[in-house]
Amino acid sequence: MKPAKLIKFIKHNKPKDRKFGQSSKKCKLCGRTHAHISKYNLGICRQCFRLNAKKIGFKKYM
Repeated sequence: MKPAKLIKFIKHNKPKDRKFGQSSKKCKLCGRTHAHISKYNLGICRQCFRLNAKKIGFKKYM
C-alpha cells in the first residue's frame, strides 16, 4: 500500500477510544476484555484469576 493511502486508512479506520463500557477494561495479564474482575482493584479476567489466585492470596482457591 502507498504511504499516503496508508496514512489516510489509519486516520479513518482507527479504533475508537472507549471511556466506559466493556471494551474500556482490559486484563492486566492477558489483555482480554471480557469476564473482567474489577473488585478489590484486581483488574484481571476470571481465567487469569483462577490461574493466579494462590499467588494473589485468595484462600478459597488454595
